Amino acid sequence: MAVSKPEQTHPGLKTLWAPWRAAYVASHRNKKQSCIFCLGRLNARQRRQRLVLYQDVHAVAMLNRYPYNAGHVMVAPRSHVGSLDLLDVEQGVALTKLLSATIGILRRAFKPAGFNLGANVGRVAGAGFADHFHWHVVPRWQGDTNFMPVLASTKVISQHLEASFELLSPFFEKVHEEMVQA
Repeated sequence: MAVSKPEQTHPGLKTLWAPWRAAYVASHRNKKQSCIFCLGRLNARQRRQRLVLYQDVHAVAMLNRYPYNAGHVMVAPRSHVGSLDLLDVEQGVALTKLLSATIGILRRAFKPAGFNLGANVGRVAGAGFADHFHWHVVPRWQGDTNFMPVLASTKVISQHLEASFELLSPFFEKVHEEMVQA
């Protein structure tokens, strides 16, 4: 069976194919889902189960259950709003502080060569949880994209989520202490 070359959507613009994400997208179609970012106070066991690394009155940080890379963290406000511009100043400052702290933690824990930071605002922009604004913080390394997605339709994540949680939790505990003292 011959495989045709996919058409380019815009001349000169390359397409990044991520077929391993199809399972995630399909699992959420036609499902009424609760918001993963709207959390009550969680005990340690619940935080571990939900991969929540940090939470306070204004913001939450959690590992992405469907990561692009090891250490993929999502940072969100506690307020259930769909866009950054809908936060008040205090919430925006708290979110920015946690986003900055998350980058610093990932830099120390994983020693990446760089980061992708992104937010998809609205369903049409690709937001899986369009009603709750959140940032994606994805550590990147030289050569972290290889032949596996192309030849085997498989994305290689170099570390298990539980191992990432164990590695990052102590760093986020220190951030919590610092934020409480501030």
